[in-house]
Amino acid sequence: GYAELPTAVNITWSSINFKTILQWQPKPSGYFYTVEIHGQTSDIKKKCILTTETECDVTDALQDVRETYIAQILSVMSMEMDNFEEPRFAVSEKFTPYSQTVVGKPEIKNYTQKGSELTIVIKDPLTPYVFPNGSFKSIRDIFQQDLEYKLYYWKDQSSGKKDATTKSHTFQVSVESTKNYCFYVRGMVPSRRENRNGQDSTMSCTSVGRSTLDDYGAEVFIIIAVIAIAVITLAIVLPVILCKRKKARAAREKEPLNGV
Repeated sequence: GYAELPTAVNITWSSINFKTILQWQPKPSGYFYTVEIHGQTSDIKKKCILTTETECDVTDALQDVRETYIAQILSVMSMEMDNFEEPRFAVSEKFTPYSQTVVGKPEIKNYTQKGSELTIVIKDPLTPYVFPNGSFKSIRDIFQQDLEYKLYYWKDQSSGKKDATTKSHTFQVSVESTKNYCFYVRGMVPSRRENRNGQDSTMSCTSVGRSTLDDYGAEVFIIIAVIAIAVITLAIVLPVILCKRKKARAAREKEPLNGV
């Protein structure tokens, strides 16, 4: 009966850009799991019915992203038993998608460095939710003005970082026109109490006036200088040695032969 079945443990919510996965343990043997999503004001939704997996994509059961949900993971037999025994279940922590989903990596759409101005354009990450026309909503469509982006940028091969913040898709920052810059972007929801900072984008670098030597830094200049000094020294010393040898050979040729 149900009373002998283990219940789920270590239940966790994992959510990035509102795609939400529920995970738990242990792997079932001789029984199944069924997930029920309970909202404060919404109807109960069943997901992953009679599954032998220990994770379940519950994204489409969390359409109201501002609502707070709990998950009940039922341990059930393969067939509904014709009796009045209730399945055993475990209850998750509360989860509110709007305040707890992680803001994923922004995409750097394009960037340009013209003169002393660096311009960076960002593309909002998409969510699994769709508009009536079938197009996917972006995190901007959901967070609206609560969403900000933070830019971190620095001179190439330097450790000193600067930052800038915007509520739009574009950064325009002042830089030194002859220097290359590297940067990355992070999405943020400052209105949250926790989980304010999102994931960092991939790092990009500009290439204004970059030469092969720039890629190697100061070490290559030291090596070149050492080689140059060695070449100059050799160019000075070698003629002197050759000249001395030539004079010595000439002096020996002028000496009278012994026994003549």
